[in-house]
Amino acid sequence: MSDQYRSKPDDRSDNVEKLQEMVQDTIQNIEKSHETMQFSSGEEKEAIQEKNKRREQAIEGMRQEIKDEYKDQN
Repeated sequence: MSDQYRSKPDDRSDNVEKLQEMVQDTIQNIEKSHETMQFSSGEEKEAIQEKNKRREQAIEGMRQEIKDEYKDQN
């Protein structure tokens, strides 16, 4: 098999770090959206609130994944 068709080894050594960065970025997006809501209309506020709910659910999922990855590494 030639080198160009070999798959890369599965390197999960930095998954926890990447997930933590993603959580932090998502939290920052929520904070920015709160600032934006101050200048938004009713419909826009509602849309932002719904998006923030999805962001919070994503954070919960990422935090669970961080726990799982940490357990797998130790």
